[in-house]
Amino acid sequence: MTADAFYVDGVRVPIGRARPDGYYAKTRADDLAVRTIRALLERNPNVPRERIDDVVWAATAQVGDQGLTLGRSLAILAGLGTSVPGYALDRMCAGALTAIVNAANAIKVGAQDLVLAGGVEHMGGHPMGAEVDPNPRFLSDKLVDPSALVMGNTAENLHDHHPDISRERCDEFALLSQERTAKAQADGVFGTHVVPMTVASEAGWRVVDTDEHPRPGTTPESLAGLRSPFRTAGYVTAGNAAGLNDGAGGVLLASAAAVEEYGLAPSMKLADYAFVGVEPETMGYGPVPATERLLERTGLTIDDIDVIDMNEAFAVQCVAWLDHFGLPVGSEKVNPYGGAIALGHPLAFSGARLAMQVATFFERHPEAQRGITTMCVGLGMGAAVLWERV
Repeated sequence: MTADAFYVDGVRVPIGRARPDGYYAKTRADDLAVRTIRALLERNPNVPRERIDDVVWAATAQVGDQGLTLGRSLAILAGLGTSVPGYALDRMCAGALTAIVNAANAIKVGAQDLVLAGGVEHMGGHPMGAEVDPNPRFLSDKLVDPSALVMGNTAENLHDHHPDISRERCDEFALLSQERTAKAQADGVFGTHVVPMTVASEAGWRVVDTDEHPRPGTTPESLAGLRSPFRTAGYVTAGNAAGLNDGAGGVLLASAAAVEEYGLAPSMKLADYAFVGVEPETMGYGPVPATERLLERTGLTIDDIDVIDMNEAFAVQCVAWLDHFGLPVGSEKVNPYGGAIALGHPLAFSGARLAMQVATFFERHPEAQRGITTMCVGLGMGAAVLWERV
């Protein structure tokens, strides 16, 4: 019999743009992660730092300032003490989501009581794919099509498989992401989990406290005027896809015993999850079978879910998911606070943000009982996690 793993709190730094004048151009990736760990413990002062059982941290590019067994490095850098262990993992875009699942599993089997789990990606310092060396057999043995190794091309392939998903529908979804993000910012939604970060810049030190990537002035006309960099007359553009970004964030998970001992107030618990594989050439379809498997495992239907936070790597994969489950592009229970098209997608970090937004939805909607976080994952995978109100 397994125990419950409770979500206590989650924080992240503002998401920056991965470019020379972006927020974090002069900031180390591990320092971004350290900031979130320290903020989590400052917000939960009843939790002794030395009682943290593990630090599970994800990064896709596990080199440089994202290397050196990241979880253990962060435990030392954040001042948790040398008795606190940690480790690093990689499941590309679902890195932080996998870290959270692993941490929850350790709690569920009774091995641990308090775990910090999250992710970081500094795409300005480590551009996507720049430091990897795919085995030549992928192509020489025709294990995958060359398009599978370029995420934008996989999104164009998804359009080929779903000709009913037009450029116009994807731009409509992208505009909605910008509008909902702007409203969430105005309503203080992100204030519950975004913590300010002091950064160096050309003009000197400054504090950043708002996500850098959203474009609130986006219009249907401005989206329609963008061209696709992946295919002549293609559908995927910078306007209906996630950006290249820097960011870090993590969550504090606890057992029932730790909740009672330290007087914690969890908002939800991790109920179940599913990871699946799909064709690498259409990796964006991953959330569909992952969600299907999760619903089958739990005996639920999509109507039983009150909120779904889906990573918006590309609008086409989100629209494909909505179509599959019979929901309109403007469904109010899918990404109610916007998503990665507006906020950005620092790869291994994004799953932590999705969990924070479900927790925030629960806090603002007492009637909500269940939420799902779901993502597509590079090289052909999908992930889905079911959260339940405590």
